[in-house]
Formats: sequence, structure tokens, C-alpha cells
Amino acid sequence: MEISARKVVHIIFQSREGRMAQQELRVFIEGLNTDEQAALVAIAWIGRGAFEPEDYAEAVATAEAEATTPTADYLMGMPHLAENLEAGLDALGVDVSGEEEDFL
Repeated sequence: MEISARKVVHIIFQSREGRMAQQELRVFIEGLNTDEQAALVAIAWIGRGAFEPEDYAEAVATAEAEATTPTADYLMGMPHLAENLEAGLDALGVDVSGEEEDFL
């Protein structure tokens, strides 16, 4: 993946924090490079079932090609962002238990 599991877990936890963490979440997402942002969108799409895990590369390419809105705006407007990212990581077989413990 073009983004570390640790960064995705950070975004999951931030998105669950509610309004207080929204600005911090926005800044964090905007600070990712374009490859990381495309990967993040692809993971969310896989998590919500728009792409299959084996189509990850296609999902990333689609995210790059269709990026017409700032990634932070797009993702923060997505219902169930944290759940989609968790499901996407799980579908991709990424174990985040170590990273989750660091945030708890």
C-alpha cells in the first residue's frame, strides 16, 4: 500500500473523535502526499464494497483519475468513514492490532 497502516488507523481514530478533532483530521489528510491520499480513498472504497480487495490497484488509479474534490473534503463527507477504512484494511488483510494499541 502507498500509505502506512499506522496513518490509516490515525485517521480512523480521529474521525471517531467527533467535531473536536475535525480540523486536526483535515490537516492530517491534507498533509498526506497524493499517493497516500489516493490509497486512502481506495481503502475506503474497498471497505464500502465499491471495489474488491484484488482490485486495489484499479481503485487507486480511479481515485487518482477522479480526484476533482480535495481528498479531505471527500473523505470527511463520507458517511461511516471510520468503518469503511476498517473494513477496507481488513479486506486487504492488513493487521492493525499493534497500531490500534498505540492509540489506546
